[in-house]
Amino acid sequence: MKMCRRLSILSLAATLAAAMVPASYASDGGGRATAQGQSEKRENTMKIRLDVEGTAVTAILADNPTSRDFVSLLPLTLTLEDYAGTEKVSDLPRKLSIEEAPAGADPSIGDIAYYAPWGNLAIFYRDFGYSTGLVILGKIDDGMETLSTPSPLRVTIELLK
Repeated sequence: MKMCRRLSILSLAATLAAAMVPASYASDGGGRATAQGQSEKRENTMKIRLDVEGTAVTAILADNPTSRDFVSLLPLTLTLEDYAGTEKVSDLPRKLSIEEAPAGADPSIGDIAYYAPWGNLAIFYRDFGYSTGLVILGKIDDGMETLSTPSPLRVTIELLK
């Protein structure tokens, strides 16, 4: 009787564990989970170049509605102003879609974000805490040190093919 109960509990635990694996993952046949559509995600990766007063900075954007809306504005030339010794900010020509966006985010160094309440772009050069209304657009992958200055910076952002 105890053995049957243990097997039932183990079976229930295994069923619950399997149900908790996201639908976007599948087994590779060896019991390991792999992302389905991983090659499609790589193809959907959006890479941008920021020309910061003649210095190239590159970033990878997330594949989300807000990032795609941001890309629709490119190419774009902005003046990034320092804000609170933590980030560079600039107003965008229009508000971006926040469809499917989380309530907020906890940015880290190199994050490119959209602050929905103000409608501005933010690039974090120092760590910062959770902010309601902040949507992460992507991450600087090369040249972050160029943005770590308190002075305003003129930047042109373009999508790389």
